[in-house]
Amino acid sequence: MTLFGLGLRKPHYEDVLSGNVQLDFAEVISENFMFPGGRPLADLLAVREKCPVALHGVSMSVGSASGLDRDYVQRLRALVDVIDPLFVSDHLCWTRVPGFSSHDLLPLPYTQEVLDIVSNHVQAAQEILGRQILLENPSAYLGFAESEMPEWDFLSKLCAQTGCGLLLDVNNVYVSALNLGFDPADYIAHFPMANVRQIHIAGHSQGQDVLVDTHDQPVCDAVWDLFETAMTLVGPVAVMIERDNNIPPIGELLDELAMARACADAAAKRGLGH
Repeated sequence: MTLFGLGLRKPHYEDVLSGNVQLDFAEVISENFMFPGGRPLADLLAVREKCPVALHGVSMSVGSASGLDRDYVQRLRALVDVIDPLFVSDHLCWTRVPGFSSHDLLPLPYTQEVLDIVSNHVQAAQEILGRQILLENPSAYLGFAESEMPEWDFLSKLCAQTGCGLLLDVNNVYVSALNLGFDPADYIAHFPMANVRQIHIAGHSQGQDVLVDTHDQPVCDAVWDLFETAMTLVGPVAVMIERDNNIPPIGELLDELAMARACADAAAKRGLGH
């Protein structure tokens, strides 16, 4: 059964905890609950009483050449043990070098050497966590001449080597496609859908020269169309609306979640969806 949820941000905790908002699941940013000074764990436990919770991280940095930050993963394991999340996910990217974190999701060249590095880190993280992790396809603003394979092939091989799953971010596909000049529908057609466990849908903004994955706008029509196409190719998944900035009242996000359900229903009526 496909689930439908929201990325839970600070303005909407009370809405969820009130019991007036019914969600199949809520997703939170892992790091907000992993370190001193973050949100109180009691808040997350209260949400967990209302619905399943997915943990979505931004700092695992599986592409770092300097190695996996095992202290980070151990902290994540402690949170996982308390919350028993629906999923644990992060991004196909790198964020740091020793002594410095960019706090940004930086791109990787898709080569066999990088695949081996990422695979080793994903396997190690899954061993520490004692569970499968999901990796999200990144938004891209440049490509690498050194890349030896398309992104979907890299992700397919990563799943085969590690047993990890995938988080398909449909907006990221659209942003990357327009920035790098490829067909987003072709990307979706080649994506290893059998490994997809979760889908993000979000909005973006037009920068000076590129689209920017800002998560501060409603989902556009082209992304809705791409999402519906993806839903014809995937099995039961957890679908989520993601908004990080310019956050509206929760009613607007619930309207978008209703649109996601409608797209999923339309995909099913085409005879291919599940």
